[in-house]
Amino acid sequence: MRHCIYPGTFDPITHGHLDVLARAARLFDRVTVAIADNPGKEPLFPAGERLAMILPNIKGFSNIAVTTFGGLLVDFAVKEKADAIIRGLRALSDFEFEFNMALMNRHLQPMIETIFVMPNEQFSYTSSSLVKQVARYGGQVGHFVPPNVAQALQKVFAK
Repeated sequence: MRHCIYPGTFDPITHGHLDVLARAARLFDRVTVAIADNPGKEPLFPAGERLAMILPNIKGFSNIAVTTFGGLLVDFAVKEKADAIIRGLRALSDFEFEFNMALMNRHLQPMIETIFVMPNEQFSYTSSSLVKQVARYGGQVGHFVPPNVAQALQKVFAK
């Protein structure tokens, strides 16, 4: 069984993330969404809430699991017996960072491959950071995130 890890902060998950996830689910027998629990990044939502926001949006997939992790991604991938790491590339500007990260991960764990997946072009400009910024100022984010995530953002910024 081919198993991949789809890591990220997913703060919050967007339609672009879900598009990459669906593509990974078609390519691999098992996909683990690995939510980085890195308080140093100062996420808007705690890891447990991010996990809870993802779960309703993967109900149609029997081969996707969601969990949190801390520490080095490649260590987590080895522990989970993964064959690959999936990374989404929205635009050329993502490539340099992701390329360097993939090379470092390969150096640390040569048996774990990194596979870059492009989301549908309609999501190429969407990022969690931009979604949070729009939501913070009362803008509508329903085109960018699932309804449960839009509600969570509205609740956080209504305070």
